[in-house]
Amino acid sequence: MSDQASSKQPSQDNPVLVDLATYKRQKDPIPVTFHRTELDRILQIYSRHVGSGIFRDYAIDHMKEKAVFSIYKRTSEVPMYTIEKEPKRARKQGAYSVVNASGLVLKRGHELPQVLKVLDKIKTDK
Repeated sequence: MSDQASSKQPSQDNPVLVDLATYKRQKDPIPVTFHRTELDRILQIYSRHVGSGIFRDYAIDHMKEKAVFSIYKRTSEVPMYTIEKEPKRARKQGAYSVVNASGLVLKRGHELPQVLKVLDKIKTDK
């Protein structure tokens, strides 16, 4: 009976160490975010189109798999465009993409400035 009791208690010879930071990351992974320079580029184009009256509102979402910058004509509608950053696609197709309201990928690539050029081609007449 003493053998069973001693086998249930943790042994001082084999302590179990758990790294708290690793444990927290596994339990609740850090979401994908836009870097400050990426947001600067996006907001430059966004503000140009706000000035011309095309865009009126935006939203930023940070999820486990991707970060999304959504652009709206009106707040109550679905986004006209979404700029997505998906690090899992970085090696193959490129981490950045611009998607329109119907879900069609307008441009995808490895470099954000190149991908954002598709938004420069939007007509600025009201």
